Amino acid sequence: MKRRMIMAVAAVLTAAVVVCGCGKKEENPQFTGEGTKEPEYQACLDAIFPAAYNNVYGLELKPGTYISLIGKETSTEYWKEFSRGAAQAAEDLNTALGYTGSDKIKVVYNGSAKKEDINDQVNILDEEIARNLDVLGIASVDEDACGVPLDMAVSNGIPIIAFDSGNVHQGILCTIKTDNVDAARTGAYKLADELGGEGQVILLVNDSESESARERTESFLNEMSQNHPDIEVVETIYLDRMETYKKQIVEEKIQLSKAENAMQNPDGSGAENAMQNPDGSSDVMVGGETGIPEEVTEEQKAEMVRAMADEDVLLYYLEKYPDLKGMFGTSYMATQTGLSVLRRAERTENVSLMGFDAGAAQLSALESGEIDGLVVQNPFGMGYATVVAAARSVLELGNEAQVDTGYTWVTRENIEDESIQKMLY
Repeated sequence: MKRRMIMAVAAVLTAAVVVCGCGKKEENPQFTGEGTKEPEYQACLDAIFPAAYNNVYGLELKPGTYISLIGKETSTEYWKEFSRGAAQAAEDLNTALGYTGSDKIKVVYNGSAKKEDINDQVNILDEEIARNLDVLGIASVDEDACGVPLDMAVSNGIPIIAFDSGNVHQGILCTIKTDNVDAARTGAYKLADELGGEGQVILLVNDSESESARERTESFLNEMSQNHPDIEVVETIYLDRMETYKKQIVEEKIQLSKAENAMQNPDGSGAENAMQNPDGSSDVMVGGETGIPEEVTEEQKAEMVRAMADEDVLLYYLEKYPDLKGMFGTSYMATQTGLSVLRRAERTENVSLMGFDAGAAQLSALESGEIDGLVVQNPFGMGYATVVAAARSVLELGNEAQVDTGYTWVTRENIEDESIQKMLY
């Protein structure tokens, strides 16, 4: 299959490199008598396309310009790296413009302290719009949400850009993100190749509301259905729908228990499975050791749902598919969740896990063989390019509709490559 090149700037980087964390960073390029020494994070900037978004040259912002960026959260390494990239762009702007003290360009990153929370994001958005900001950037938890506050921003003359995940609001001037369609397609065919082109797979999706999750899910499923017909995606599980899955699982268990009881007691007997009630009466039990009454009240169902942890949902599906061969996570959280449940079920050796992003725990699992491959994004470059796009919006220089910040595929075989080691976050 013909594929887009993973790196946006393959002509200046090796084919394996596109991202990302650039943990060791220098404050600014160092000028010497023999030329300019590139900063450690330069490869992250080189991966950005178009190249106009990988530098701050010519962005003559007024002193004290306030750029507000609202992400999905603040706790994961991905978003911390995004924040570092944005901070570096702000520093480069202030250095280039000679601003100090109160004249400095102000770039503020905010996000939910817990995992992606739309209510927290809306509250932060309302607070930021009430401030005297010059431009707003947002990574939407829900691509359809935030319409009212974004309308207010537009009516107040505040330009809006999107990053990481798009938003359907008509006021969005530019979106800075990974090419999610291409990245998820790569993950799908890499997993299919690892499985030898056949087997059952579970897809774990971080949420059911964001554009990035939707794009990755659709692309992954399309790649499997169109090009790997012997790969069966048996379940697509959204991590923000756990309560729904719990209710479905309770219903499935009740029906299964009834079916098992009918097979065990075709003549209608079953006194040996009776459960004594406090008043001395008995309920006929179904399924023997399952402990599920023949007639289950709604309150009993609700109690069974409350007793289930989120991880129990995934354990149920692992038990449901004993021949499962693969699992793929569309985000850091989804991949980590998959890793946790496979460890708990002691199935890391017979289920191939792949996914998105590259936190420390994921890289450790990659090196140990518990994860077989990762789509590593470029959050540092994304943060940097977002500030550049924000500055261009304020200056009315015009923006591309979409800026691609790149990704790369990382495995145990290439993780030690110098080019990749320099980028991992």
